[in-house]
Amino acid sequence: MTMMTQPPLDQEDEEMLVPHSDVVVEGPQPMEAVSADANNVAENQAVEEPPTSKFTWTIENFSRINTKKHYSDAFAVGGYKWRILIFPKGNNVDYLSMYLDVADSPALPYGWSRYAAFSLLVVNQAHQKYSIRKETQHQFNARESDWGFTSFMPLSDVYDPSRGYLVNDTLVIEAEVAVRRVMDYWSYDSKKETGCVGLKNQGATCYMNSLLQTLYHIPYFRKAVYHMPTTENDNPTNSIPLALQSLFYKLQYNDTSVSTKELTKSFGWDTYDSFMQHDVQELNRVLCEKLEDKMKGTVVEGTIQQLFEGHHMNYIECVNVDYKSTRKESFYDLQLDVKGCRDVYASFDKYVEVERLEGDNKYHAEQHGLQDAKKGVLFLDFPPVLQLQLKRFEYDFVRDTMVKINDRYEFPLELDLDRENGKYLAPGADKSVRNLYTLHSVLVHSGGVHGGHYYAYIRPTLSDQWFKFDDERVTKEDLKKALEEQYGGEEELPQTNPGFNNAPFKFTKYSNAYMLVYIRESDKDKVVCNVDEKDIAEHLRTRLKKEQEEKEDKRRYKAQAHLFTIIKVARDDDLAEQIGKDIYFDLVDHDKVRSFRVQKQMIFNQFKEEVAKELGIPVQFQRYWIWAKRQNHTYRPNRPLTPVEETQAVGQLREASNKMHNAELKLFLEVEIGLDLHPIAPPDKTKDEILLFFKLYDPEKEELRYVGRVFVKSTGKPADIFNKLNEMASFAPDEEIELFEEIKFEPCVMCEPLDKRLSFRLSQLEDGDIICYQKVPPIDSEDQYRYPDVPSFLEYVHNRQVVHFRSLERPKEDDFCLELSKINTYDEVVERVAQRLSLDDPSKIRLTSHNCYSQQPKPQPIKYRGVDHLSDMLVHYNQTSDILYYEVLDIPLPELQGLKNLKVAFHHTTKDEVVIHNIRLPKQSTVGDVIDELKTKVELSHPDAELRLLEVFYHKIYKIFPCSEKIENINDQYWTLRAEEIPEEEKNLDPNDRLIHVYHFTKDTAQNQMQVQNFGEPFFLVIREGETVAEIKVRIQKKLHVPDEEFSKWKFAFLSLGRPEYLQDIDIVSSRFQRRDVYGAWEQYLGLEHTDTTPKRAYTANQNRHSYEKPVKIYN
Repeated sequence: MTMMTQPPLDQEDEEMLVPHSDVVVEGPQPMEAVSADANNVAENQAVEEPPTSKFTWTIENFSRINTKKHYSDAFAVGGYKWRILIFPKGNNVDYLSMYLDVADSPALPYGWSRYAAFSLLVVNQAHQKYSIRKETQHQFNARESDWGFTSFMPLSDVYDPSRGYLVNDTLVIEAEVAVRRVMDYWSYDSKKETGCVGLKNQGATCYMNSLLQTLYHIPYFRKAVYHMPTTENDNPTNSIPLALQSLFYKLQYNDTSVSTKELTKSFGWDTYDSFMQHDVQELNRVLCEKLEDKMKGTVVEGTIQQLFEGHHMNYIECVNVDYKSTRKESFYDLQLDVKGCRDVYASFDKYVEVERLEGDNKYHAEQHGLQDAKKGVLFLDFPPVLQLQLKRFEYDFVRDTMVKINDRYEFPLELDLDRENGKYLAPGADKSVRNLYTLHSVLVHSGGVHGGHYYAYIRPTLSDQWFKFDDERVTKEDLKKALEEQYGGEEELPQTNPGFNNAPFKFTKYSNAYMLVYIRESDKDKVVCNVDEKDIAEHLRTRLKKEQEEKEDKRRYKAQAHLFTIIKVARDDDLAEQIGKDIYFDLVDHDKVRSFRVQKQMIFNQFKEEVAKELGIPVQFQRYWIWAKRQNHTYRPNRPLTPVEETQAVGQLREASNKMHNAELKLFLEVEIGLDLHPIAPPDKTKDEILLFFKLYDPEKEELRYVGRVFVKSTGKPADIFNKLNEMASFAPDEEIELFEEIKFEPCVMCEPLDKRLSFRLSQLEDGDIICYQKVPPIDSEDQYRYPDVPSFLEYVHNRQVVHFRSLERPKEDDFCLELSKINTYDEVVERVAQRLSLDDPSKIRLTSHNCYSQQPKPQPIKYRGVDHLSDMLVHYNQTSDILYYEVLDIPLPELQGLKNLKVAFHHTTKDEVVIHNIRLPKQSTVGDVIDELKTKVELSHPDAELRLLEVFYHKIYKIFPCSEKIENINDQYWTLRAEEIPEEEKNLDPNDRLIHVYHFTKDTAQNQMQVQNFGEPFFLVIREGETVAEIKVRIQKKLHVPDEEFSKWKFAFLSLGRPEYLQDIDIVSSRFQRRDVYGAWEQYLGLEHTDTTPKRAYTANQNRHSYEKPVKIYN
């Protein structure tokens, strides 16, 4: 399940957690009861009536119990033993704590689980109706073998004799338990139980899974997808049609849940896209548009239109003259209002509602001028498959945010769009088609506006059986689950104390229908058609059957893995092939050598016979060395296997040699070659001999290669083998050579010269060590070669880094690659980039690092010389990237960093427009400098006009910036900076005048509390002494250009600390406001209450913040 943001906690949960208590219990409570998700309960229960039993526990001498815990006798329900557990003095709270406990939990087998719904009741022995009862349900297991209520009822009520619970020191408790047969989640088989399989969630793709299941279960659509032309040469990750065909085939024929990775790759999505939750409606539209485009010119062209396309007519009809304007439009889905509508029919009524165009809103009709008119929409035809998108998410202009509408909204099993004599149809509509629809699927969203979980209820064949598709899990459901429980709205909790006259408690249901799919009755046979193997292309069947067989082979391989060991055998040929190409350090990459899968019981000598057959090396000529990992993290051949070890089973050998306990045994096969180039017996190895491996370096070619191995006497010196080494390198016998020991390469390279005068033993050499050698370089070699010796070359290789550079404007595409060194300085990196871009000034390059998690550029660029080395640019937390983004600036970066960039919204005095200006000035500049710069960019009402800069946040003015304030600390990321002309009336204030804040507001009743919500543009107003509200209204109406009819609905209020006090026309405004010399977010302001009908300007709502949700894009 995907839950990006936790939905608000239902009140039911709070009630059960700590009812009637202010006690805060920290940390998880192992015996705490919370309301189980009703959906999960339904899935886990059998259809038959569960066994139920009632148990009464009479506790005498209750007040004398001195143990912390007190258990009842065991009682049986549903074949299981239960008991009640109480804490007479409370479980660390001042409440009676009471739980249902599995009586025989210690004796139950590993992995046991049982599910029960139960109630616990403390009997009021004086008045039965005041008994306290609480109920819950739980999946009991070894970890949670008891469940119930830590705060069942106050101890003060229990021990107070007058309350009637404790009579003659006797307490009576009743438990009612219903045991339900539970299906184990992990062993549940969707295919076996329902005939359908689910889709795997890639991280946050439940929204896509629910849509794909809906489309798949429209058989005509599935058939059309199967008939889209694809070839055996197509790749599913690059072809949407093939990926969708593959997905649908697997949904039809697989026995287990299906992955959607191929499909999302065909969309061009990366991993980050799969972890972004998007919108079902948007994905549906984009996917259908893509498929429609891909179907053009094929046998299935037009399928999307045939299934989903309907038409409506927009009309404007004049009332007093004979003039009508119409426009036909097509639709693939309909957006229906939920807010203010009780059901689908009410939404359709609203959809076709007639709007009157009159007064100031008259319609300009050709040749007739301004006319009163009627405007509306009527339908010309509906599609066979009707997709209704319910507007559960709306933009709340008052709160300036998106909100989810959880109101109750009903939808019928049968939808009649011909009702009331075809009220939704245009006069020219084809009325021969009966628009009676039956419900096919219900897509549900559970959660809040910032995230949640999607699943779908579908009845594939339109029978009475519904199925719930929840990612990988498919379950059978009844009609009530699919319809009534997805209406949304509020649910009433059963009263815990029915005897008391307390109001029922309601909580909002956060799971509700979000999209509906209806199929027209007359098209049912065509849409719900038969789809079988003959509809699937032969190449697709062959490909997918082969995939299935490979998957089965892998499964079998995995199931038998514990019986086998992998032996990886490296030889001289592998070393010669890899060193200098794939690897430079150590000797071999074991993943690229010959591997053998053998049974663990096989004797090693038998394995040698297998190798003899495979590689043609007789058994007597094979000698095997075990690899060992050294403390410096290098990996070298350590010692030859002994004859005794070769008589052991390979599984035993692996365990003895492999401390990491993985399933591999790594060996080096030593094979000696005779003069006739055939294998010969390996020489006897004495304790005095050391096996050394040799690499040869050529500084001219910058090449390192493996040349062989040699046994040396530990008492010998390097000079003893010079002739041999020269021969191996094809040098002259008397060539002077230098030797270096390759010691380690992590975290840094250690390769040190070998002292020719010391013996191998004194140089601390041992079996498996590596010697690199080269010709003694000439004196001027440093000028002649980039890397004149082995250490400098290995240092280069170790730090070598190929970096993919991308333009910041095109962050998905590589522009070019450069081979750099991890230890390159900042200046060296930008210099190389400037050279590649043929740019003279490297300081105009600005780089930005890569975020490995989001696969996006980091929000903040790298500062000029802000990092020491390339490696610092590429690291992101504990990951290293090979991507950098670049941009070419118009001025050098050091200069730009000395500047401050501000976004200023300029409000024109006479024109109703706002223009955003980017002002770039030195950080030491003042607000006065910003205003001077702005004057050169904007149109003023007159040449001598003065400007001011304001700080606006959430539709309130927080500050007027003094001209002397430095701009360095001004934050335009979250506040809107507004520039405006100072009105003449504010320049010459009379001593008794007041300058007040005026804000627009509406009232919002949320959670039974009235809240004031500001919106629109705040402004200053000068009020004169003795001026009435009526006089101020005239000035405000003129200033804001509001029509009389609309302005008459406005209310004026004095607001202090968010509380409105409504003003009458005769009220004196100045008497309400105190004179203030400091500008700020005044707690007192004049409020204009009215409906917010103006469109939001883009700059007012977080104009500089990153969007939290990217739009859905399918790139291919």
